[in-house]
Amino acid sequence: MAKQTGVITLNGKVGRLSFYKTKDGHMAREKGGVSKSRIMNDPRFARTRENLKEFADNASSAKLFRDALRPVIAKIGDSRLSLRITQVMMKVLKSDLLNNRGERMVRAGDWGLMKDLELNASSSLGSTLFMDISYADSPASWDIGIEPFTPQDFVAVPKGATHLRITATGVGLDFETGGRSVQTVSSDLLPVIDPADAISLSVPKASLSGTHRAFVLSVEFVQMVNSNEYSINNGAHNAAKITGVEQV
Repeated sequence: MAKQTGVITLNGKVGRLSFYKTKDGHMAREKGGVSKSRIMNDPRFARTRENLKEFADNASSAKLFRDALRPVIAKIGDSRLSLRITQVMMKVLKSDLLNNRGERMVRAGDWGLMKDLELNASSSLGSTLFMDISYADSPASWDIGIEPFTPQDFVAVPKGATHLRITATGVGLDFETGGRSVQTVSSDLLPVIDPADAISLSVPKASLSGTHRAFVLSVEFVQMVNSNEYSINNGAHNAAKITGVEQV
């Protein structure tokens, strides 16, 4: 890999050279490497084919999970979240004890490894909400409870925010069929300057189809202007965390 220098930089292909831009600057590389046909047929690339198959399962599983979590992810300002979900899900795949190398799948791995994943690396839930939060997991629902609190004392409120909202989200996934479902329950929009009443949120499990479930607790900050909600810094301060998982 070579780095372009000089006043004029190129983008695109010129002969066997490809020019492109990265966060490290303008780069150039020469086309080459092993052909696809050889990789897919040569016995010496058997391990590569195994890796490719598992990478494909991991990529499709991670995409299904991200799509299911779209109501939460859309409010999170973390540009590397997709990569982090893919990395953790690869750990789930590699924990598959039923299938041989090259045949391992996310759906056969330890789903519990997804628990405690922060969806915003720059603003964790633990560094945003400081009140006691209780969780109750039953066959029928996933519930959270928060005692009355004063936002200015127990919440890291970002500059410019006038209100906050706390949300419980449950997603159901079927990695074999590609099916997904989502259920979201939110508190009222709470002024950050006023004491808040107790909050009780319950996600019914009957509405979540599939074989794998994940439950997320999140907090969103907004600025209210003339009865309209405006995101604070593109969601950079919103926090969300997978606080429960379940395989059925």
